[in-house]
Amino acid sequence: MFKAIISGVAGQDGSFLSEFLLEKGYLVVGITRRKSVDPGIDNIKHLLDNPNFKLIYGDILDPTLIYRLLADHKPHEFYNLAAMSHVGQSFKEPTSTWRINAEAVISQLEAINQVSPYTRYYQAGTSELWGGINCPPDGYDESSRFNPRSPYAVSKVAAYWAVKNYRESYDLHACNGVLGNHSSTRRGLDFATRKITHGVASVKLGLQDKLRMGNLEPFRDEGASPDYVRAMWLMLQQEQPDDYVIATGDGATIRQMLEYVCELAELDIEKVYQQDPQFMRPSDVPYLKGNANKAKEKLGWTPTYNWKQLLEEMYLNDYHQLSK
Repeated sequence: MFKAIISGVAGQDGSFLSEFLLEKGYLVVGITRRKSVDPGIDNIKHLLDNPNFKLIYGDILDPTLIYRLLADHKPHEFYNLAAMSHVGQSFKEPTSTWRINAEAVISQLEAINQVSPYTRYYQAGTSELWGGINCPPDGYDESSRFNPRSPYAVSKVAAYWAVKNYRESYDLHACNGVLGNHSSTRRGLDFATRKITHGVASVKLGLQDKLRMGNLEPFRDEGASPDYVRAMWLMLQQEQPDDYVIATGDGATIRQMLEYVCELAELDIEKVYQQDPQFMRPSDVPYLKGNANKAKEKLGWTPTYNWKQLLEEMYLNDYHQLSK
């Protein structure tokens, strides 16, 4: 039986990846932080009775935890999805963002190198690495220069280079997935796409008067989480480790996304949206579009959702849940 460790297992991607691997017959060991209130495991509650799913509570900043899990389970694959993943919040917590997103990755790679060098490692990268400056017409690809513009992106750049360093220095099978924005019905409520679909549904149902957000002008390449976790797995099935951009090559501005969901709800955006200064960032990333040609050619990966299909599914789900 193949074994995989997934950090950040209770998040959007962690839950979809767990389902994907379990369907393929894996034993999945998932790591999440323990909370005394609001345990935050709704996304994986349906997996807890699965005999091939093991939930471990722990902090990825604890190297003892990582060494012990590697020694006990001898996993074939390790997917590091845990992160301080909110860009805006990273400006408020730059030091903890660095520790979680960069130091933890180096600790995991070193543990794999020392304890289980046969384990294949996936690091969750982000299109925020590029900074949204001088985006090519076809989108950023693997050769595009990084220009991080937030503490979150800076920490992710460090993690990216750590993976390449360990791959080249110790011959580890370690890969970076440079993923564009991707969402689902399991996306957190503080991320733009879910804030839009949940907020518009709430306004439609009379549960709130306005949807308060920050800058609506940034453009985002938007895909679906189930598509993107499939790409993660495909990377680790290749004979030679490499880094891949995963994106749809399509997207819209945050304003266009909000306008579209307002159309679905038959609402006027001017009566729904209210700019809130607390959501404005010190440095915004204006335009993110990815070019996934390499992944399509080498991995055989293609997305199955476009951004409109995705937002419609999310809006209808939120409307249904809030109507109960």
